[in-house]
Amino acid sequence: MAFLADNLARVQPSQTIAVAEKARELKAQGRDVISLSAGEPDFDTPDNIKEAAIAAIKRGETKYTPVPGIMELRTAIAEKFKRENGLTYKPTQTIVGTGGKQILYNALAATLNPGDEVLIPAPYWVSYPDMVLLNGGEPRFVDTTLENKFKLTPEALEGALTPKTKWLIFNSPSNPSGAAYTEAELKALAAVLMKHPHVWIMSDDMYEHLLYIDEPFSTLAAAEPELYSRTLTMNGVSKAYAMTGWRIGYAGGPDELIKAMTKIQSQQTSGTCSIAQWAAVEALTGPQDFVETSRKAFQKRRDLVVSMLNQSALLKCPEPEGAFYVYPSCAAAIGKKAPSGKTIENDQDFVTELLEAEGVAVVHGGAFGLGPNFRISYATSTEALEAACERIQRFCNTLS
Repeated sequence: MAFLADNLARVQPSQTIAVAEKARELKAQGRDVISLSAGEPDFDTPDNIKEAAIAAIKRGETKYTPVPGIMELRTAIAEKFKRENGLTYKPTQTIVGTGGKQILYNALAATLNPGDEVLIPAPYWVSYPDMVLLNGGEPRFVDTTLENKFKLTPEALEGALTPKTKWLIFNSPSNPSGAAYTEAELKALAAVLMKHPHVWIMSDDMYEHLLYIDEPFSTLAAAEPELYSRTLTMNGVSKAYAMTGWRIGYAGGPDELIKAMTKIQSQQTSGTCSIAQWAAVEALTGPQDFVETSRKAFQKRRDLVVSMLNQSALLKCPEPEGAFYVYPSCAAAIGKKAPSGKTIENDQDFVTELLEAEGVAVVHGGAFGLGPNFRISYATSTEALEAACERIQRFCNTLS
């Protein structure tokens, strides 16, 4: 009898984490490596948020917390949804988890039965399919195209939905492509979803504040209020406030779903770290200057990376509209020979040879379900980005 669960064979370790670990190993060996694989801001958490955490410790806020979160934070989340998104949730319709990943996982755990399908536009964040598989569901993918800026079209959505579809996981702005949807584009998708009332929407808004288009951010439940009763709107403090290590994600949704997620969390991790929750209260209710300052910095970095990558004849890099990633195509490099003598047959070969030849760590598009592309995170210094892009250009010039 096998000791490990059969279900474990259905999933893979996170490939973005694997790339980051490989880069760290090479650095430890003395290699000069620039890692552009990590999906976290390089900025420090703002001081007012740190001070709020210190104050919480001094007040003795170090005990167990309610499973769905302290009421002060749940109230702040409800106020945030109303203020920034036009969504009305009672505090009891919100939940706090140990990062956005737990929120998504618990929602799937609370709702999926064997055979249920979850529709995921590709390219997608690497964890979505494996979360579905671990919870007994079946991920189904619908491809987007570079020509459409990696956005899901109403026609593609309509063609991908089936009677077994329970969830659509929808991420805007997107990791890995940076695709961001306008309100009009969301309304067009909503018109399709309105015809399929059995489909629920998991709206991953984690990159909400990293938006570079000339209109305000919109989320599906706000763009089409009739979807509100079957939408889980997920967000967190990690990207907007440079709080990745604090591990705070949150969501608003229908009472029944929030209660079910709370039930699972009660037997899983219980309440989230008390100190991190008080820091998140300050993040959501305190000064917001940092959010716009960091957004502008990321936009400048985006412009730099897109410009430099497009100087290579072998790369085609669309300009992303949000997040802090670019997702260039390396299709023109397929079939060419690397300095090592290896023929590049796919995007994984491209990024492997790039790391070996030039010491630049990026993530291949296959990890995100759509290639031949690769993902660069520009959440690092301008100097590192310039050096990395120069190395990528040099690598492309060596391919024959």
